[in-house]
Amino acid sequence: MELFTHWIGSIPDFAVPYALAALGLILAERSGVLSLGAEGLMLVGALAAIGAQLAFGATGISLVLAMAAASLVSVLFAVLVVWLRINQVIAGLALVFFCQGLTSLVGTLMGWTNQPVTSAGPIPLGPLAQLPLLGRLLSQNAVVYLTPLIFWAVVHYLQHTGSGLRLRAVGENPQAADAAGIPVAAYRFAAVVAGAALVGLAGAYISLLSTKLWIAGMTGGRGWIAVGLVIFARWSPWKALAGALLFGCIEALIPQLAAAGVQLPQYFVLMTPYVVTLGVMVWVALGRRRLDGEPGALGEPYVREERR
Repeated sequence: MELFTHWIGSIPDFAVPYALAALGLILAERSGVLSLGAEGLMLVGALAAIGAQLAFGATGISLVLAMAAASLVSVLFAVLVVWLRINQVIAGLALVFFCQGLTSLVGTLMGWTNQPVTSAGPIPLGPLAQLPLLGRLLSQNAVVYLTPLIFWAVVHYLQHTGSGLRLRAVGENPQAADAAGIPVAAYRFAAVVAGAALVGLAGAYISLLSTKLWIAGMTGGRGWIAVGLVIFARWSPWKALAGALLFGCIEALIPQLAAAGVQLPQYFVLMTPYVVTLGVMVWVALGRRRLDGEPGALGEPYVREERR
């Protein structure tokens, strides 16, 4: 029973990074920009959060600065794909490699590697914390409780606001959106930068609230899993949240099984994120018809025609 309780209680801690990263990707890709750089942006957020925490010692400030750092890096990607119309797949992969090298270099030069930090813990629950199972499940930090609210806010924006509907129109048919007077480039740029903030928050969660230290490459493929998760969820935020919980259940089970004496092959566990993502990409490539929910202009650069 104790093993089960610890497993249930640790699921949100593993699921939140997947959920936030997937939501950030959905926001960007709803505008028609294929975003494959989640792994790199998560690393930027993770490193920035640790650096800010060491400097200021305030968890809230560190999380905000991590989001800002990821957004700042994404500006380069947005300029390349929105205005310079670079191939979005190539630009996304380049962003990952760039961020991997940059964060590894900065983390080493600043001496932040393996340096533990102290951050905000679970929200005090009083008597509720003593409840069996439920007390452990509810004993989470503030970001866990904010995540469903963030999802609701993004869904409300996309489905019930004029700006959100215009953003979706840009992703579905940029030519028609442009003809209606919607600034396609501006909406795509804003969506990429805003989505990157959520991806950066996912990375910051891992380093600042989960492991509480920085290690080069510490995201361990979670960004790639988020990419596959978005496709499986058909670009639906709530389905992505459900998928994140599923991945969280599986990942949370691994340390619990290890604690129970069940031996798992290390390299099998390490390769799982890449196998999952590769399987999704192969599945999509073999079908290559438009998936339900996929934005109509996803991955396609928009070249504005001259008006006469």
